[in-house]
Amino acid sequence: MAREAKNSGSPRKAGPVSRPAAHSSEAVDDYLKAIFWLSGPEERRVASNEIAAYLRITTASVTNMLQKLAAARPPLVSYQKHHGVQLADPGKLRAREIVRHHRLVETFLHDVLGYAWDEVHQEAERLEHFISEKFEERIAAKMGNPQFDPHGHAIPALDGSMPQVEQMTVHQLPVRQRARVVSVSDKDPEMLRYLAAQGIGPGTLLTVMEYLPFAGPYRVRIGRNKSEVLLSLPLTQAVYVAPAE
Repeated sequence: MAREAKNSGSPRKAGPVSRPAAHSSEAVDDYLKAIFWLSGPEERRVASNEIAAYLRITTASVTNMLQKLAAARPPLVSYQKHHGVQLADPGKLRAREIVRHHRLVETFLHDVLGYAWDEVHQEAERLEHFISEKFEERIAAKMGNPQFDPHGHAIPALDGSMPQVEQMTVHQLPVRQRARVVSVSDKDPEMLRYLAAQGIGPGTLLTVMEYLPFAGPYRVRIGRNKSEVLLSLPLTQAVYVAPAE
């Protein structure tokens, strides 16, 4: 997730924003999002088999869709067989727009409707493709144009820009280095419930005290009260932190 380019989170400015709405079917959106996440902060070219694994579909289906996206007017991707795919500017804008929808909906469900943070991801997955620009504008204004969702993930601005957040996983954190949680993966509700029960979420201070050997758990001190928990390797790879001052 350390991918994000600087964003003020400001409200909608005068004048329309150019958006490739003609290509905004749900299937297209899912492909654009997959490429967006898989390309990483360096925006590398992504192989078809990576997209197939991410979306849990066949490589042949991916190849067919990528050819259509590249042939769209304007092209949504730059695609060469055996050389992978990158998002073209219109595809990148649409991908970030869908991420904006998703994270605004998550924040609205959590902050306004009282959903738990482990409940909002799947609801937002269903709604992100279909909310209108008017609804997007209204919920953003209602919440004061938030810059981050309940899991600490940056919400893209209307122009597609995103805050640049320097972060690493707890797995990468040196022993005895105090850090503050920046964001948490939202893909697994059970994992989110467990982390919440341990008092771990965006803003939490923690310190890795010990890496137990042979792929064992990590002993982590939470906050300043010296309470400690054991976190498995998958959990330490799902929690992103920045060094605390």
